Amino acid sequence: MNRCSLARILAKTLAWFVLFNALFAWANTPDNAGVAALGQLSLYNALWPGRLRLPYGDDPSRAYNVSLYSLEAMFASHVVSGRPSAEFRVFLIGDSATWGWLLRNEETLAGQLNALGLRAPDGRPVRAYNLGYPIMSLTKDLLILRHALRHQPDLVVWLVTLESFPSEAQLDHPIVRHNAPAVRAMIADYALRADPNDPRFVTPTLLERTLVGQRRALADWLRLQAYGALWGATGIDQHYPERYEPAQRDFDADLRFRQFTPPELPKSALAFDALDAGIRMATEAGIPVLIVNEPILISQGRNSHLRYNALYPRWAYDAYRAMLRAHLAQGQARYLDAWDSVPQAEFTNSAVHLTPRGVRLLAEAIAPAIADLTARR
Repeated sequence: MNRCSLARILAKTLAWFVLFNALFAWANTPDNAGVAALGQLSLYNALWPGRLRLPYGDDPSRAYNVSLYSLEAMFASHVVSGRPSAEFRVFLIGDSATWGWLLRNEETLAGQLNALGLRAPDGRPVRAYNLGYPIMSLTKDLLILRHALRHQPDLVVWLVTLESFPSEAQLDHPIVRHNAPAVRAMIADYALRADPNDPRFVTPTLLERTLVGQRRALADWLRLQAYGALWGATGIDQHYPERYEPAQRDFDADLRFRQFTPPELPKSALAFDALDAGIRMATEAGIPVLIVNEPILISQGRNSHLRYNALYPRWAYDAYRAMLRAHLAQGQARYLDAWDSVPQAEFTNSAVHLTPRGVRLLAEAIAPAIADLTARR
């Protein structure tokens, strides 16, 4: 091959590469529509079984899992996207405690609710789906709920805690920042107090929307598909360390909650607007909502008269509980305050992560409310 022929081949290859990237950028609009469409393609629920919780992990070689920003890909990998059967579908929304940190799938809240064998009055089995996702944020929960409603739930159970509420942190979650168009739409549709022009939002440039610019997202999608084989063979979707640091039970005499000191915890500093938006989003679709104030560790250690745990001084958490109870007293959603339903011995590495026995106690506390709400459908 002479130099002229080689030059022509290289020029054509480069031209095709540039054209392909340009077409990909054109299809992948600023709202990442191109990547979103790709995310809906999945080997899960077809070649591999659907996952029992949304993919999340920072140690793929041991967890057979990967974190990514595409909600479409996350949901496409989940069993909830499989062919629906005749069942009463309960969607669990929440943080890492709901997702099941350090728990196997059968030990999570969804797994233990399903083990109770609940049935709706019409005879349909009640099946709980784990749509929790780590890191506390009501706006993150709201974003997941928005996608979840496409999958025909009969009931939404939303587990919350005070650390999910601070307004200043609502846009900190990576999933929220990388799904700016969807979050901005929710801000507009539900009059959320978040700033649609907040600099924390990630808005890809034209170059970043090309195939080259999206190589990280594409690689994550490919890795998620590949790990499906290992997930299907082992059922492992997180790393279970032999040892972990137990949750703190002794504290300094510190009364601060974030930037607040007693008796200041204004309701305006908490994202009740996001909570209301989720309830409205579900009820407008005809889906009832059960709000559960999830269990927290109630320490008996040093300075436990000042703090329940490492997250919460008593004064702030008590004020939050009073606000939440009063806010939901209007009846827009069913409310269950399960904050003290689990003894301190049944917490693992944080103030909200439970042992399997602790989860069972929570499941038994929630089950009557679910049974009552199934009777009203």
